[in-house]
Amino acid sequence: MSTAGATTVLDVVVPVFNEEATVGACVRRLHAHLVATFPYPFRITVADNASTDATWATAQALTDELTGVRAVHLTEKGRGRALKQVWLASDALVLAYMDVDLSTDLDALWPLVAPLMSGHSDLAIGSRLARGARVVRGAQREVISRCYNLVLRGALGARFTDAQCGFKAIRGDVARELLPLVEDTSWFFDTELLVLAERAQLRIHEVPVDWYDDPDSRVDIVRTARDDLSGVWRMRRTLTSSSAPVRAIADRMGRRMPGGPLARQAASFAVIGVASTVVHLGLFALLRQGLASATVANALALFIATVANTAWNRHWTFGVRGRDGAGRQQSQALVVFVLTLALTTAGLGLLHGVAPAAPTWVETLAVAVMTVLSTVVKFVLMRTWIFAPAGTIEAGEAEVGRVLREGDPTPSEEGSERWAAGIP
Repeated sequence: MSTAGATTVLDVVVPVFNEEATVGACVRRLHAHLVATFPYPFRITVADNASTDATWATAQALTDELTGVRAVHLTEKGRGRALKQVWLASDALVLAYMDVDLSTDLDALWPLVAPLMSGHSDLAIGSRLARGARVVRGAQREVISRCYNLVLRGALGARFTDAQCGFKAIRGDVARELLPLVEDTSWFFDTELLVLAERAQLRIHEVPVDWYDDPDSRVDIVRTARDDLSGVWRMRRTLTSSSAPVRAIADRMGRRMPGGPLARQAASFAVIGVASTVVHLGLFALLRQGLASATVANALALFIATVANTAWNRHWTFGVRGRDGAGRQQSQALVVFVLTLALTTAGLGLLHGVAPAAPTWVETLAVAVMTVLSTVVKFVLMRTWIFAPAGTIEAGEAEVGRVLREGDPTPSEEGSERWAAGIP
């Protein structure tokens, strides 16, 4: 149903470059499938990426032949560039795209868009690596796909299973929030969009697909892999330098994590606390072998662990970047060090009063118990005193609130460039 004048529910974009031999059959097949299975107004948009053959003429002919088909011509190549331009200009409630070779079985289209139409999810992707998918392709592409997935998980913390399958959909309102932040104009576009969506706490629905490798594919695997790895490195640096735009999107979309920033900070603080405690106890046990005084060994070990703990929490828990204020914050952390030292020393003194000849492992256990008792106090002081003046996560969220209250628009292209350059 492609009813003129009705609100367009689904806009399916087919990016093409020099596909005069295939675009006609692809669009006709897709159109027939939507007419038969999709009971809402739809549109098919052929996005010509600066083709040099008769692709554009063929696409224009299709608009005259089939109701609900339109064609858009771009003067520059790039799948990401085409999707970004067409999606931002579309009035459809749900936006989708698929590769012109139709490698993905069209029966997966309705399961792809249904969760977006119902409001259950914000984005949806076809996955060749999810359980239940049936894939026919060469071993080389299979290995590359799985290795790329591992890279994304390790470098960017991605949780989706398949970034590059040419079968995706996104709600129109979500696209208008995310697309201004997406920089890549080529094959990394998909990955960048999904990573930003995850960081903004948006819901990504995965559909296992039946997928058949196109033997006539002209994708340069080596070049694409190189560009993808470059994009991963760029995103890692960008997300490390500033996450305020992504947090702003999460706030506007109502997708904040349960428990808010306190829960996230506490989780990060706990992980770092375990790591620094291991450092502390390991150093104490090591130094105790060469020092007659357990108190001195504990003081040295605790001092080193405290410096490391402060630096780690500064960067990972409270998101403070750069060197400004680092010396002051380390000095303030020494107050916490004195408190922890007093507690652990008192614990050792109590132990020696009860068991003067206690072995090293018992002394280490006593230090561990007192360290745990001081942890809560340490977290409160870090959150409310040491890092609060330098701009913690709460300060960032207060800025987001100011932006929303003053009615600033969705991040613009200029905002995207500033964010990518690490400028708040």
